[in-house]
Amino acid sequence: MNERIRKNEYDQPIGKEVIGWTTRELPEKFKLEGQYCSLERVSLEKHLDDLYEVYGPNSRPENWTYIPLNRFEDKSVFADYLQTISQSLDPVHYAIIDKSNGKALGTLALMRIDQEQGSAEVGFVIYADELKRTRIATEAQYLAACYIFDELGYRRYEWKCDALNEPSRKAALRLGFVFEGVFRQAVVYKERNRDTAWFSIIDSEWPKVKQRIETWLAPENFTEEGKQKSSLNLL
Repeated sequence: MNERIRKNEYDQPIGKEVIGWTTRELPEKFKLEGQYCSLERVSLEKHLDDLYEVYGPNSRPENWTYIPLNRFEDKSVFADYLQTISQSLDPVHYAIIDKSNGKALGTLALMRIDQEQGSAEVGFVIYADELKRTRIATEAQYLAACYIFDELGYRRYEWKCDALNEPSRKAALRLGFVFEGVFRQAVVYKERNRDTAWFSIIDSEWPKVKQRIETWLAPENFTEEGKQKSSLNLL
């Protein structure tokens, strides 16, 4: 059933009341811990070699089609890039660490941070092939969302991608983001147009989304060989 629509003294419909809202803090935490992985603020000293395997010439070129970067062909150039993003406050870049071996398998970033309105986006999602479609990949996204909603108290969490990037669109929906529409001719990158697909989770939806992901991540949802028993899409 729809919520009763509020009206002002002029009989005009207005949004629901938000009482006691205050500006939120920036996401500044250096480490987020999970069962299978941790997120660590990227570090030149700690993550250069591992992340060069993800960002460098050994990565498949098709991995870079929808990313506003090209893979790095020179390790010293990548080192400069890594040093720069390690100092950034927006985006805040995290390395995704496999807790079984301590290896960095990719990155994600919290970005377009609006402290006044309590909104942030997850972006720069760049994975090694071995990270894709794994528990770690899902848990990394879960940890970032928990930080935004549960610790920092933001109201809105966004996912955006090239509207033609079907794997990214499917990943957003699988993780519980709601499709909001397409911004046409939103960006020019790599000498081509990008229509941008927008997705979001809002704070009122997060408890249900969170429970669903936790159910999927539970060890009992996986066989000894690491195969899922129930798909996240079906939970």
